[in-house]
Amino acid sequence: MDILKIATDWAKAEVFSSAFFILFGILFLLGSLGFWQWGKTEVAKVFTVPTLVAGALLLVIGIGLIYSNKSRLANFPGAYAHDATAFVQSEIVRAEKTMQEYQNIVFKVIPFIIVAAALLIVFVDKPIWRAIGIVTIAMMVAILLVDTNAHARIEAYHQQLMSVEKQ
Repeated sequence: MDILKIATDWAKAEVFSSAFFILFGILFLLGSLGFWQWGKTEVAKVFTVPTLVAGALLLVIGIGLIYSNKSRLANFPGAYAHDATAFVQSEIVRAEKTMQEYQNIVFKVIPFIIVAAALLIVFVDKPIWRAIGIVTIAMMVAILLVDTNAHARIEAYHQQLMSVEKQ
């Protein structure tokens, strides 16, 4: 089993997946532009800033993840050539840490934020707060969509790393 190819394929998939954050960020920014230009009601106009902020955050997340994964991708061959066993060990540790972060942030904190935003919609009768709640839920759903798939990929990657370590 060529662990360098597996690691490289995993990192390339992460780069591709991270591009979806950028895509969602652009969609939110276009939505903000649309609310700003064509929003005729008070409710439509209050969506401008929350969608702008959400779009900017998703862009930052996507660009940051692409940068970090491309750096990791560039460093894989050198690290593997230097010490293959240490490379596998460090990737196992990193994958386990990342899986734990997904369990805490993606599968606990984000659903909690969605519930809090939903409660904001129900109990606060101001258009700006409802817009913030709705946009927050939409942004969290976009993050869940991308990160749920990333979690599945890193679990599979971790299993492959573990099988290489046992050999």
